[in-house]
Amino acid sequence: MMNVKTVSPAEWEEARLRLLVKEKELTRARDALAAERRRMPWVAVEKPYGFEGPSGTVNLLDLFEGRRQLIVYRAFFDPGVEGFPDHACKGCSLVADQVAHVSHLNARNTTLAFASRGTQPDIARMKARMGWTMPWYTITSDFDVDFGVGEWHGTNAFIREGDQVFRTYFVNDRGDETMGSTWSYLDITALGRQEEWEDSPEGYPQSAPYEWWNWHDAYDGTEKPGGSCCSG
Repeated sequence: MMNVKTVSPAEWEEARLRLLVKEKELTRARDALAAERRRMPWVAVEKPYGFEGPSGTVNLLDLFEGRRQLIVYRAFFDPGVEGFPDHACKGCSLVADQVAHVSHLNARNTTLAFASRGTQPDIARMKARMGWTMPWYTITSDFDVDFGVGEWHGTNAFIREGDQVFRTYFVNDRGDETMGSTWSYLDITALGRQEEWEDSPEGYPQSAPYEWWNWHDAYDGTEKPGGSCCSG
């Protein structure tokens, strides 16, 4: 048996509450860091970048799918990677397995896409095998090299003003460990979660918490959003 201290329920609760103080501090620090991200400068993307999608050749602007923001995870499903062409790399596959339903990001005017150098037929076959549904593109340009993901995974965030695309943030290495939830993705974007409690610059889109939340199959208007999950 492991050498672990055992205590009474009352002592356990006291220990939990002591730790909760630190957890609340971490939550507030994480919110403050996300607020700083929303004030990061943007850099214009001037170079054209090509990709292949299920319907043919596309560019970086196309990856937005008409939405305001775009998040691109560079996954390693490439010739020469372990497991190819049946699998992406084990780490990138773990990331893909934990991605939340993308409809919630879409409801915040944000698109999530994966990109690698495998062909579209290989990508389609792998996605079907693994049960993944996020958009997944083939890189046919210098996108991976220019955005810090030529030899290692990473997540880039972009925003657009009309047809002009800007890079707004980037995480890699262990920063990618936290990716997967709707909230973790929104927290690295320029606009954030777009909820009223957030510390965001003047004029950023915001709405009340819960009001925009919905079932993932109901954002098309078949069901009205609103109300907390516990309102009954």
